[in-house]
Amino acid sequence: MISIRKLYKTYKGAAVPALNGIGFDVRKGEIFGLAGPDGSGKTTLFRILATLLEPDQGMILMQDMDVVREYRKIRKIIGYMPGRFSLYPDLSVSENLRFFATIHGTTPDKNFDIIRPIYESLEPFKHRPAGKLSGGMKQKLALCSALIHQPSVLLLDEPTTGVDPVSRKEFWDILEDLRVTGMTIMVSTPYMDEAARCDRIGLIRHGQIMALDTPHGIIQQFPKPLYSLKAPNIRKILPQIKDHKGVDSCYSFGNSLHITLREGYAPERIFGNHGEMCRTGFQWDQIQPTIEDCFIQLMHTHEN
Repeated sequence: MISIRKLYKTYKGAAVPALNGIGFDVRKGEIFGLAGPDGSGKTTLFRILATLLEPDQGMILMQDMDVVREYRKIRKIIGYMPGRFSLYPDLSVSENLRFFATIHGTTPDKNFDIIRPIYESLEPFKHRPAGKLSGGMKQKLALCSALIHQPSVLLLDEPTTGVDPVSRKEFWDILEDLRVTGMTIMVSTPYMDEAARCDRIGLIRHGQIMALDTPHGIIQQFPKPLYSLKAPNIRKILPQIKDHKGVDSCYSFGNSLHITLREGYAPERIFGNHGEMCRTGFQWDQIQPTIEDCFIQLMHTHEN
């Protein structure tokens, strides 16, 4: 459905490129996630996909159409939801929907079936100005506006940033329902727990893809056993733990530390009852890595 090849983009005056030779494919009917921190190149890529920005080099094909040369055709088949709420705050919910439907040469009634499950919770507020909606309701209105013309490709750039956890979960439940219709969905997110809900994900940093696979496949590539270490006031001795000759990587993760060890070292030797760094209340366990652990590990590898 989408084919991206050797894409480069550098903004005027920037010391480093926003996109640095990025390339991958998105399959028809899947939820593809692009996960990475702010400044990694996600929004730049999505603006290029949405025909709002041109790349310096490279090519994107969408349904075999060139995104740059055939941008008018591309705009007819995509729905785009930018990271910032971009609807008209002074127009009501229903007025915004009619406006965006008109732009695409249709009406809300004609394509209502595709937005019906999302719009049900908006119905009581249909006369309220969009700017007066809560964060979760703004998110749903923006999604309805992106879907009103029944696009075959849906581009969502960090759609849940700043939204409460309940609304985030509801939003991803909606995306899974949309996927069943055969729609291709590409979503960017800084949240690694959301990335785990995608069919496939690309982990992006500094405009480059560090890994691309299913969430399970990326976790399976984690190269070493991972340990969780808990103890009272553990952050006070974090620098000492990180500097230990047997510790390969160590970082805070909630109320614990996640640690990998160098070859030849076992956790019992370092943290056990008679270990070199044993402290009262130390509790360590081997754990299954998360997508976030994989991202941190890949970032650590690329830096070294």
